[in-house]
Amino acid sequence: MNAKLAALSCLIGLAAVSPSSAQTYPSRPITMIVPFAAGGPTDVVGRLIAESMSEHLKAQVVVENVGGASGTVGAGRVARAEPDGYTVLLNNMSQVTAPLLYKQLPYDAINDFEPIGLVVDVAQTVVSKKGLPAKDLKELVAYVKANNVSLANAGRGSGSHLCGLLIKRATEATVNEVPYRGTGPAINDMLGGQVDVMCDQITNTSSHIRGKSIQAYCVTSKKRVPALAELPTCNEAGLPGFEASVWHGFYAPKGTPKDITAKLNEALQVALKNEKVKTRLSELGTEPVPTGDISPEALRNHLKMESEKWTSVISSAKIALE
Repeated sequence: MNAKLAALSCLIGLAAVSPSSAQTYPSRPITMIVPFAAGGPTDVVGRLIAESMSEHLKAQVVVENVGGASGTVGAGRVARAEPDGYTVLLNNMSQVTAPLLYKQLPYDAINDFEPIGLVVDVAQTVVSKKGLPAKDLKELVAYVKANNVSLANAGRGSGSHLCGLLIKRATEATVNEVPYRGTGPAINDMLGGQVDVMCDQITNTSSHIRGKSIQAYCVTSKKRVPALAELPTCNEAGLPGFEASVWHGFYAPKGTPKDITAKLNEALQVALKNEKVKTRLSELGTEPVPTGDISPEALRNHLKMESEKWTSVISSAKIALE
């Protein structure tokens, strides 16, 4: 009996000094995995919020880029990490689209993570090379249907690619898809006139739109984007119900204690209310999600809704990636 009491006392003592306790967390740097290359939209968002979160948590939040396979390499690393709050994930819509594209992921993209909150919702833009004889979206749809048009994207499985699939389905057009290894090469070829049409995040296209080096037809969000207020939504421009924003969510490994995820959520909310963060996001053509969406429950519901939406699109396109 005394041995059992001694063992119990030892366990209680260990729990009291556990580094995962919210009273001591964080006691060392936190690694934020961004599962894409440095300099991309998700990386930019991650570094913005990491700086503000570091100030609030009084511990450094370090961004580490772990790219590969549409975000699945980095997401897999977080899924396998210790659930202690020191390895977290900032991912975009690939959190739900990757399992639909890759049939043998080494993790469950929904059940192996603790959702912390939505972060930003980045609109995409439907754009074309300069000089294409289509002045608005209705004319563009007619042109695409009547001609052998090349539709560029930033790579198979990217938000750009998935937006292109929606365009194909909404217009019932046959196009020549041209996948690139990233947005940069795709836009460079559009600037050079080698490809005709593309859909990509406003963070990548806004400077070219303002500079009039490419033509823009609509934004893929529910409402207009203040940074390009003159640009209609695709719904307004003639594609009813068309929406393909690239949203970002924040996650911890499954089993992370609730008191720790609550601290991370609090730090995320503080970051997204930070004026420096909001100003920089505005310059990039986006903004934080509404406060009510910066919650585990909101992200959980969003994951379910987006999974249902993209299951239909991807299955009908019969796409599978290795």
